[in-house]
Amino acid sequence: MNSTGRAGGGLRLAAFQGVRYVPERVTSLSAVTSPPYDVVVRPDGLHHLESADPHNIVRLILPQGPTAESRHRQAELTLERWLADGVLAADPEPALYVYEQRGDGLLQRGVIGALALSEPAEGVVLPHEDVMQDVVEDRADLMRTTATNLEPLLLTYQGGEADPTARIVDRVAERAPLLATTTEDGFAHRLWAVTDPADQAEIADGLARHQALIADGHHRWATYLRLRAEHGGAGPWAYGLVLLVDTARHPLRVRAIHRLLHGLPVADAVAALDAVCRVRRLSAGLPEALDALAAAAAESNAYLLAGDGGFHLVDHPDPALLARTIRADRPAAWRSLDATVLHSALLDTVLRVPDAPEHIAYLHEAEAAVAKAEHDGSTAVLLHPVREEVVRDLARQGVTMPRKSTSFGPKPATGLVLRTLGTA
Repeated sequence: MNSTGRAGGGLRLAAFQGVRYVPERVTSLSAVTSPPYDVVVRPDGLHHLESADPHNIVRLILPQGPTAESRHRQAELTLERWLADGVLAADPEPALYVYEQRGDGLLQRGVIGALALSEPAEGVVLPHEDVMQDVVEDRADLMRTTATNLEPLLLTYQGGEADPTARIVDRVAERAPLLATTTEDGFAHRLWAVTDPADQAEIADGLARHQALIADGHHRWATYLRLRAEHGGAGPWAYGLVLLVDTARHPLRVRAIHRLLHGLPVADAVAALDAVCRVRRLSAGLPEALDALAAAAAESNAYLLAGDGGFHLVDHPDPALLARTIRADRPAAWRSLDATVLHSALLDTVLRVPDAPEHIAYLHEAEAAVAKAEHDGSTAVLLHPVREEVVRDLARQGVTMPRKSTSFGPKPATGLVLRTLGTA
């Protein structure tokens, strides 16, 4: 995904004065980190993180309160208190940060910095999913109130071994890290500060040749753009905190994001879908059911329904239904996406479930979706992952996928470095 031929040029990454936890003031670095805000399973995951350490970053990214205004004000006051008390402190000089995650047979390295913002039409940073405006507004108000980028977006580009950035990243990773911790999921995290101006310039020059795909953080990117416009398109608000990973060297894993249909019993969902799809009940546990889903997804759109103690494999939707409900003005790859068929045909038309928070929740872990559905008497819809090349091809065409279609990972841990909007 080179930037050749685009009027907007390539990626422009700048150093910034990172704000980090002071290790001596917290239980441990692992106790104050969190997954990204939209991955935390609430309320159980939220309470677990809050109890891990009184300074866990979840108190900033998911503050609690009766209203949005009170929640965001609470985050602002908490951040101010932690800075005043020395729990958080700014690094002495502007830096780019090399970030490494290692675990589950995977090694991922990238660069954290302040990226100059650009509109999708400029072709520098490519989104691949739609966003929900209410989520963007909530994130924008939180960021506006705290004047801080609390967690980096995950962006990918394709450089390769000969890329200048790769040489710097690998050389820096041979040094002693600025911090190292292992989080609850078993992943080891290391962070290095790149403060040498020559190294920063070489990284920036290398990245300027490329464009990037938003792997995780579409709502936060839309938030960045909204706040940039509010601040006149210049200054620190014209940049946003990102992690850039070269997937030519460090391929990401692509997972599905599952749906939880509030208040819809599985029996009702099965009865309605049986009229327009093939529906089979499986005598299997979750791992075997997911294997069956993968096999079915190789032949047609396929889904697993769960919530009644078992699994129902739904596949081969009626072609006439798809012809009637799927937009014809999109590429074939988009029209055949499982998420497209699920929302346009099955949810909107057959089950009549509106795509709104009071009707649908999005969960990243299949186990959590199944458990929640069984607890609530609702229906979990498990999906199979989309291939990364499909995501990239659609993004290059300027076609966005249905929101929450993919989950790229591993995602950066939240809480290792923050960016205040007082510096670019």
